Amino acid sequence: MIFGPNENSCVNTKAPKAKETSAQKQSLVRTFMELPGNIQSTIMTRHQKAEVMIAGEQLRLRLHDSKLIKDHRHHLRTYPNCFVAQELIDWLIAHKEVPDRETAVQLMQYLMDHDIIHHVCDKWPVFKDVKYLYRFRKDDGTFPFNIEVKIFIRGQSLYEHLITSKDSILELREEKGVAYERSFPGYMLIDWLLQNGEIESRRQGLDLCKALLEHVIIQHVSLKHHFFDSGLLYQFCINFRRRRRLSELLHETENEEVECITQHNQDQADSLFTLSKTSPSESSSDFLSVQPAEDLNVPTNGRRGSLTNQHHSSCGYPLTVSLTAALAVRCNPTSVLKRHVTCEELLSPGAPYVKRVLTILGDDLGWGIVVRGKSPCYVQAVDPGSPAAAAGVKVCQFVCRVNGRSVLHLDYRTLSKLVMTGPRFVTLEVMQPLD
Repeated sequence: MIFGPNENSCVNTKAPKAKETSAQKQSLVRTFMELPGNIQSTIMTRHQKAEVMIAGEQLRLRLHDSKLIKDHRHHLRTYPNCFVAQELIDWLIAHKEVPDRETAVQLMQYLMDHDIIHHVCDKWPVFKDVKYLYRFRKDDGTFPFNIEVKIFIRGQSLYEHLITSKDSILELREEKGVAYERSFPGYMLIDWLLQNGEIESRRQGLDLCKALLEHVIIQHVSLKHHFFDSGLLYQFCINFRRRRRLSELLHETENEEVECITQHNQDQADSLFTLSKTSPSESSSDFLSVQPAEDLNVPTNGRRGSLTNQHHSSCGYPLTVSLTAALAVRCNPTSVLKRHVTCEELLSPGAPYVKRVLTILGDDLGWGIVVRGKSPCYVQAVDPGSPAAAAGVKVCQFVCRVNGRSVLHLDYRTLSKLVMTGPRFVTLEVMQPLD
């Protein structure tokens, strides 16, 4: 796989010969699956956060148009730009966004968990179907505008400008015999940014475009290159204008997806190989922060060095992947299990499983485990050479206890949080299939 500019890359705006094929999309999926599980998780986390932000903003604007968001007076105090929970649920059902009140509560709780809405006094951390007042954080200035969100908003602004511009550079172009819609050469985007006063120099433009690719806003059309000021073609990963149905958010959370159990080293910046241990209340965003190339500090050792070299460019930026391909993986996870196994089967006398107790000492990069499923959770993948692999963790093992606590009936999200918020020493009790 090539990560530098390709001299043979060409751009043909006259007569593209072939459009993107299903075979090519399958190739993108394979490219995504070749990435380490923790990088896949990072990409999906960022995409999920982007979708939540877009859907939340679309809902906010619709509620303003419907006059559902307004000033409310309660206990001799006026709360501006807020809504009543019960009225909102009525509105969601009336507009067929949700089938029932229970689903509506789940949806709004999901938005609360992602810092889109909150109780006007921050008194209730949960969304309730009562006459409580809630507000969009964007309406009261409490939305967490950290670096991740700022880059997302900058990307959205550029997308809108390019889509509506009369001299838009988003066109059907060809690279290596394949045509890509709404694509643009890297050098042309930097030219456009300079001409429209978005940047002051090509170097600044290059840094901006690398950050956009870093945060999964744009991508190389075939996922083989990072961003270069060259003729290589790139596309936006996100269609910011597509109307999101709110039910899509809950559908994403219901899909059984890969979750990487990793640990954040409090003494260093997050990298693509770490998930922060900071809780939502301590952090302003669910995004994983990644520093620019000159500041990027990705710890490497014998086991991770090959991953870094394989999936990073010489500039130090990680390879991103197509969100379309990522979604295909997300919605169609391939389990290592041949069939579903119940908790009762694992615990029944004479079952073909053996109990093992494993102690893992996580390093600066985490534990190196990918878990999936619920009741029970199982090991989907293990990073070769990781602390988990050294301790004897293997795929298809079922996790029964973590640090003495029974987790047999938990889902993988709860299990992951339990490990991530605990000590670096993790004791796992697993049930392993007999050979």
